[in-house]
Amino acid sequence: MADVVEVIITGPDAEWLAGFTRRLVDERLAACGHQLAPIRSIYRWQGSVHDEPEARVALHTRASLVERITARANEEHPYEVPCVIALPVLSGNPAYLQWVADETTA
Repeated sequence: MADVVEVIITGPDAEWLAGFTRRLVDERLAACGHQLAPIRSIYRWQGSVHDEPEARVALHTRASLVERITARANEEHPYEVPCVIALPVLSGNPAYLQWVADETTA
């Protein structure tokens, strides 16, 4: 079975992020995405502290696809530096982890 990871991506709004997630799932780069919106992001950017509403998605995918997901985010995301981080899935329901592997590109 493939190594499964959770990829977190934030975006400016729920609709943009839902469309981006849908494209990744359609292209089998992710098995699914669990979206939360709104979230509140507090961050430093270009010397100023910002406090902004955003949306967040947790994608379940193969570790081998993270580089392609990051490249897509860098191409399509409206932010200059999009948040894309991958977290290892250490354990889980074997049937679910197999489903993630089956629904993504090998």
